[in-house]
Amino acid sequence: MFSDLQVKIREMDNLRFLLLALLFIVLLGNVMVFSSSYIFARENYGTPFHFFFRQVVYTIGGATLMIVVSKTKYTFWIKYSKHFLLLSTLLVGLTFMPGIGIEVKGANRWLNLFFMSFQPGELLKYGLLFYSIYFFEVLNKGHKTDQLKSIPFLVVPLMLLVFQPDFGTFFISSSIIFFVAFLSNLNRKYLYGLILGGAMSVIGVLVMAPYRVARLATFLDPWKNPKSSGFQIIQSFLAFSNGGITGVGLGNSDEKLFYLPEAHNDFIFSVLGEELGLIGVIFFILIFLVFIYNGLKLSTSPSNNLIQTLIVAGVIFLIGFQAFLNMGVVLGVLPTKGLNLPFVSFGGSSMICNFFGVGVLLSVINKKHSTY
Repeated sequence: MFSDLQVKIREMDNLRFLLLALLFIVLLGNVMVFSSSYIFARENYGTPFHFFFRQVVYTIGGATLMIVVSKTKYTFWIKYSKHFLLLSTLLVGLTFMPGIGIEVKGANRWLNLFFMSFQPGELLKYGLLFYSIYFFEVLNKGHKTDQLKSIPFLVVPLMLLVFQPDFGTFFISSSIIFFVAFLSNLNRKYLYGLILGGAMSVIGVLVMAPYRVARLATFLDPWKNPKSSGFQIIQSFLAFSNGGITGVGLGNSDEKLFYLPEAHNDFIFSVLGEELGLIGVIFFILIFLVFIYNGLKLSTSPSNNLIQTLIVAGVIFLIGFQAFLNMGVVLGVLPTKGLNLPFVSFGGSSMICNFFGVGVLLSVINKKHSTY
C-alpha cells in the first residue's frame, strides 16, 4: 500500500507529464496550422496569418477556460450534467434552424455566432460523458424507474447527430457511453445488452445512408475513383510518401498547395507526415501516448473514488480515441469519418471544448470533494 504522500507525489508526476505533453501537442498544432494554411489563407483572405491568428486566439481562450474550470468542484459537472446535456442538445438542435444553423456540403453541424462558427457536437460529447457517469453511477443506485425514464436523455442527442448528419461525432459519442458503462458498476448482463444494441444501431446508421457505404467502398479501394471520392485519401498517401523518413522540412509541403483538401483541418496529420517525415510522426504519436498514459494513471490513483476515475478516464478516452481515429483515417487504415485531430486541427469548437474537458479533469485532481 502506498502512503498518502507517495500517492500525491505519483499524481503530481503524472500530472506534470500530462500537461507537458499537452503543451507540446498544442504548440506543434499551432505551428502546423500556420504551415498547412498560410498559402490557402493568403490566396483567399489576403494574409497568410488568417487561420494562425484565429487558432492562437482559440488556444488562449481555451487555456483560460481550462484554468477557470479547474478551480470548480468536479461534482458540479456531474450533479448538473442533465442541464449541461440539455443545453448542448438544444444547441445541436439549433443547427437545423435557417439563419442560425450553417449547412456545409449537406450537413447541419455548425451554428453562426457571427464572430465564429461553432460546432455544438464538440460540446455534446462532454455533455454525454458527464451525464453517462450520472446515469450509470448515481441513478443506478436509486430506483430503476428513474433510470429507465432517463434513457431518452442519452438517445435523443444521438438521433440528432444522425439527422445532421455527423456519423463521426455519433460514433465517438456512442463509444463514450459504452466506455463509461463498461467502467461503471452497471450489471454485466445489462452491459452486454447495451453493447449489442449499440453495435446494431451503429451498423444501421452506417448503412442507412448511401454516401457512408460509398465511403466504406472508397476505404477498401480509393484508386477506384481517384478523381472523386478517393482523391483526398490518395493525396494523403502521397503526403506521407513524400515525407519519407526525415520529411521535406517544416513549411515545405507540396500537398498543401491546393492538392490536399482540408489540409489545416481533418488532414493536418498528413501535412505533418510530409514535412516532419516518419521520425516526426512517430515522435508525435509518442507524445500523444505520454498524454494518454499519464491521464489513465491519474484515473487509477488509489485516492480516487469511482466517479473521479470515470471523469478522468472519460476525458482521456474521448481525446485519445478521437486522435487515433483521425490518424487512422489519414493513414488509410480506417474509413473517412470527418473527425479532427484534437488540439492540432484548426477550429475553435474542438480546441475550446477539449480544453474545457481537461479543466474538469484538473478539477478532479484538485480533489474538491462535495456530496450529493
